[in-house]
Amino acid sequence: MPKNPKQKLKLLYIMKFFMEKTDDDYGVTVADIIEYLDGYGIVAERKSIYNDIECLRDFGMDIVKTKVGKISLFSLVSREFTLEEIKLLIDAVQSSKFITLKKSRELIRKIETLTSENQAKELHRQVIVANRIKNSNEEIYRNIDSINRAINNKRKISFYYTQWAVARTGAKKVVRVRRHNGKRYLLTPKALTWDDENYYLIAYDKEADTLKHFRVDKMEDIAVEEARADSAKAVDKFDLAVYTKQVFGMYGGETVNVKLRFDDSLIGVVVDRFSDKVFIQPHNDGTFTMSAEVMLSPQFFGWLFSFGDQVKIVSPKSAVNQFNEYLNRVTELY
Repeated sequence: MPKNPKQKLKLLYIMKFFMEKTDDDYGVTVADIIEYLDGYGIVAERKSIYNDIECLRDFGMDIVKTKVGKISLFSLVSREFTLEEIKLLIDAVQSSKFITLKKSRELIRKIETLTSENQAKELHRQVIVANRIKNSNEEIYRNIDSINRAINNKRKISFYYTQWAVARTGAKKVVRVRRHNGKRYLLTPKALTWDDENYYLIAYDKEADTLKHFRVDKMEDIAVEEARADSAKAVDKFDLAVYTKQVFGMYGGETVNVKLRFDDSLIGVVVDRFSDKVFIQPHNDGTFTMSAEVMLSPQFFGWLFSFGDQVKIVSPKSAVNQFNEYLNRVTELY
């Protein structure tokens, strides 16, 4: 009888068996391993299995032996990811609006393979994605791949950018339309970043000589161009950490240095937004002032308004005037 070619893979199958079938709470016997290998036509003796387990231990697998009465059980008790870390990954996927329902299920199934089948079943019972608000654009994942390829190869990208619009005719009342007069954008991609449950591309527009951001799920038909990426001061000195502190909700506006006066109770809010490295000036009346580079936008003004009389724009005067105009427009609606 010819030897089974899978015999050479015996050790790999044993490793696979430990990863799929065992964990802190579930162990297997040597007989279980022999039966599993037999299913692949691999013949194994008890002594060779003990040697294989020692070999896997030497390789770095944390396989432990426990006794239940007279029965010896072997189990893989530690992995690359702990069960708590896997739960965090699954929570991140299922709570993300950016990831479509179909892709969420695919990713969660893959994440579940990082643990044993028994623990994966427990995780699966906790997964609920059907009623979450999810993006419907399956092109997102190809977009991300194209953008990353362009960044790594220092190439420009071109694409159509879309927005939702109300349709006055036809069966569909909400439609996607192309911006920029239907023309393709040609830009230098700089970075991808996550903000307020959405994924954004930050890119350099040479014609306007400025950085702009675009929601990846609203981009269509991305192409990596042969044209080399532009080099400019805005690109070369770009700092993602600084940029995301300046931008509120990824809506652009004039970037200015704004001085703000906060009630002391809002120090946590300021640290969360600008980090604990921000310079503040305490005052004796229970307030403090701080300065930061921000983009003046409705989102920034809305953020300020949420704190009521506990925050005030001190300077510049132009920012005070824009905030007043924003408040007047809102007041006029009522």
